[in-house]
This record gives sequence, structure tokens and C-alpha cells, in this order.
Amino acid sequence: MSNALPSTATLLGADGERRVSVQPGHSVQAALVDAGLAPSGSCNGQSLCGQCRVQLVDGDAGAPTPGEHRLLQPAELEGGQRLACQLRPRSDIVLARPLGAAHQAWRALREDEYFPQPAPPQPRRPARPCGLAIDLGTTHIRLSLWDLPGARRLAGRAGLNPQIPAGADVLSRLAEATRSPASAARLQAWLTRAIATELATLTASLQLATTDIGEVRIVGNTAMLSLLAGRNQALLLDPDNWTRTIDVSPADPAALCAAWGLAADCRLDFVAPLGGFVGSDLLAGILATGLCEGPANALLVDFGTNSELALWDGERLHITSTSGGPAFEGSGISCGMPGEAGAIYRIEAGARPGDWRCRVLGDGPARGICGSGLVDALALLRQQDLLSPLGRLRLPPGQSGQPLDAGSAGRQLSPADIDVFQRAKAAIGAGISWLCDEAGIHPSQIQRIHACGAFGRLLDIAHAQAIGLLPTIPAERISAAANSALAGCEALLFAAPGTDPLAAIRHRARLFNLSQAEHFEMLFIENLYIQPLPA
Repeated sequence: MSNALPSTATLLGADGERRVSVQPGHSVQAALVDAGLAPSGSCNGQSLCGQCRVQLVDGDAGAPTPGEHRLLQPAELEGGQRLACQLRPRSDIVLARPLGAAHQAWRALREDEYFPQPAPPQPRRPARPCGLAIDLGTTHIRLSLWDLPGARRLAGRAGLNPQIPAGADVLSRLAEATRSPASAARLQAWLTRAIATELATLTASLQLATTDIGEVRIVGNTAMLSLLAGRNQALLLDPDNWTRTIDVSPADPAALCAAWGLAADCRLDFVAPLGGFVGSDLLAGILATGLCEGPANALLVDFGTNSELALWDGERLHITSTSGGPAFEGSGISCGMPGEAGAIYRIEAGARPGDWRCRVLGDGPARGICGSGLVDALALLRQQDLLSPLGRLRLPPGQSGQPLDAGSAGRQLSPADIDVFQRAKAAIGAGISWLCDEAGIHPSQIQRIHACGAFGRLLDIAHAQAIGLLPTIPAERISAAANSALAGCEALLFAAPGTDPLAAIRHRARLFNLSQAEHFEMLFIENLYIQPLPA
């Protein structure tokens, strides 16, 4: 019988003990998220992803649920492994935090992660000395603080979006937000609190005050902007609105400024998205890469949970988005994770088929694999004839998946993992093919490709082409554009008063809704094959 009073969950980890109160009938994961501990997990507590594993050390949490039996092996359950989203304590409990459920942390952006500014910033002399650029993504939040009179970047930071436990993809979060006003307020509060905490820490480390920030520009996909603004989430669930302008300006800018500790006269600008599922992050990326100033037949792919594509034909921008799912961010994969410390981001072939050398981001052991590592894995499996063009693994008898490294039988790619990534890849390939048809060119005629997003930054271009993720053009024409959206947002901080650098981009844009496009389903099926695109 459930406890009528709150239970205490003590979480043991490398950073010490943390205690949270779990309300009767609530899950441990919900309590951890509300406490800002953000365990892994991306299925909104539906026991679908299996990423919120914890070790039950002591206490009564009840018998394992059907979801836990489905995702955990019998030996793991016998050893005390459980899913935080399924745990509803019957007493005070003690949990050990496994490597995959680390406390959310922000980190400094390295110099090699910044995308070059489209033009050298010119000093500005506003009433307050600092400006803030924010790129609000589905998986990551990136921000940079600038000295406006000195036209110099003071610091840049990146952290995981705290809404991930409510769903890895934007549709899951929008559905959760429209479930009730309380749900929408909770999602908004998670974002607001995460940014507020980091701003306070960042400014203090620079011996500044948050009130020194007088200019804020925010770009992002339309769903994330609406969730932070607290308005119009329901409109984004209607496909008829996906190519229409959606108002994502905050209903109460002063309240948001106050929550972030900014001055009352701070200019807070949510940069308007192009449409319901093409955000201002893509517009900022187009600005930063100079897509419209370069040669015709240039393509920008902003890889993410909702991937956005722009093809410049010399006169017009053909723009669309594809909902390939969160596989590029490592979600929906049994051993997947975002491109953060502990992620396998590069795999190289060993001496024997299936014998791989894995490279891991940061120091320490591998905790999982991110999107770029998945691309390498699929390419190597195809090269070594362990995977068919249809995506079928050729496994020896008794083996359920392809191990990622010799030291861990638990980290392996399953047939289901490959299917998830295959569909994401097909969505991108179909989107590229469809835009090329609109522009009247063949994908092999593309002269330049900008692969953007955290996934694009880590991508092995040759492997991406080998599995048909990118067109087969000379590799020197393809660039990985890390943080191009943030760079474009920074450029907007320094725009001359009364000017809009995005106006010309908006004027040239033609926005297409692929969910209503003829032949898209056929193109999707054609791009499911794990093989190079036709030359």
C-alpha cells in the first residue's frame, strides 16, 4: 500500500548525496527533475527509452513494472537496476546514480566550437554594457555573453535542455504542455530556472551583475520558443499551421526579465521564426553561413530532433523541415545519448570485422553513443558486410546486437536502434531530394553543403555520404558548421538600430510543408536504403 506521506529518495553519486522528496503516487524521476537533477530519459516517463536507470540500494520501491521487465534484463533487475520513471517509493529509499544519469551541468564552449561571425562586430554603446545571445534547442541550450562597447565575447556556455524528460521530440513536449495549464507552466519554469541559474553563475564568475545585461536575443525552433514564451503551443500541433507565422513573443517580457535577474529596461527579443516548424535558429544559421551570398545550389542542413533544410538556388531559398525524430541527438537509441562528455562520437575500424576502436568525448569511460558515432557504426557495418542495404544486421547465432566495444556487452546496437536511425536518415535524404526537385537540380549538382548543429560538428563526412545521409559531392565542398545559429544570434546583437539583417532572408524564402507534399512518402522509402545517394 502506498505511503500517505512523502518519501525521501537519497541519491548517491560522485558529487555526494542529494535528497529529494517524492510525493505519494509520483515517480522518482519526476521528483529528480523538479529538484533540477535532470536524470536521463526522453519518453516523458512512459518506460519507452530505458535511459533513466538507477540502482536501488535500499528501501521499498515495489515490484518491477511491466515496462521495467520489457527494458531491463532479468539479471539487471535481480541486481537492483530500476527505471526512475517507474519507481514509486513505499518507504524512504536510497539510489545510486549510474553513469548515464548524471546531474545536469553546464560547460564552457571551447574556442573551436564557435562559428566565425559573418562580419566583424562593431562596438555599440547601449545604456547597459552587456548583451546576451541564446540559441534555444530541443536538446541543448547555448548562450554567449558579450561586452557590447568592446565588441568582444566574454564567455559562452552550453547545457542540456531540462525539458528532455518530458519528451525527446518537440511534439511530445507540445502535447504535454497542452495537457493542462499546470503542465505548460512546469515546462516553462524548467527552462526559465535553468537559464536563470546559469546566468547568475556566469555573471558572478566574471564579476558582473545580471543587471549589466541590457540586450537579449533568443533564437530557436518554434516549439521551444513557444514553450519558453508560454503561448500558442496548441497551434503548433495543427499541421495547417506549420508554414504559418506563429507569435512566440512572451506574454509578459517583464516577468521573464525579472526571473532572470535582468534590469527592467532590458530589451528582450524573441527572434520571430519563419513558420510553425521552421524556427529563427535556421534563419540565424543562414545569416551566419552567408548561404544567400555564396554560389547557387548551396544547401544548409540543421540536424536535430526537428531537422531544418534550406536550399539556395541563386534567387530563392527553398526551406522545409523534417521530423526525423531525436536519433541525431542519440535519443530513441537503447545506448544513445547527446553529444556530451562520455559519448562515443567516433568509431574506427579495427583489425577484424566488428572489432572497433571508439573515441569518447571528454575524459572518462564511454556512457553511450551520440549521433555521429551512429553514423560511423552504420558505415563500418556496411563496409564490413555486417549490415545489408535494407538495414538488416548479419549477426552470429545467439547475438542480439552489434557490440560497440569489447569491454561492454551492455552497449550494443540492436536492430531496433538501426531502424530508428535509418528512418531519421531517410527523412533527411527525402527532404534534400524534394528541395532539389523544387529547385530543378539533381543532388549531385549541389555546390556547397553546410552541415549544422551539434551532430553536424562531429560528423565524419565520408561516412555520412557512405550511408546516404549527405549527397555524394567532393568532401571539400562540405563544411561542418558548429553553432552557426548562435553565431547568427550574436550577429543580431550587433545589428545597427532600425535594421533587420534577416529581412532579406525572409523575403527570399519559400516555405514548404512536407507532410502535405506529393511524392514525399515515395522519396522517404527510397532513402531508407543504407547506401550512397545516386551520383
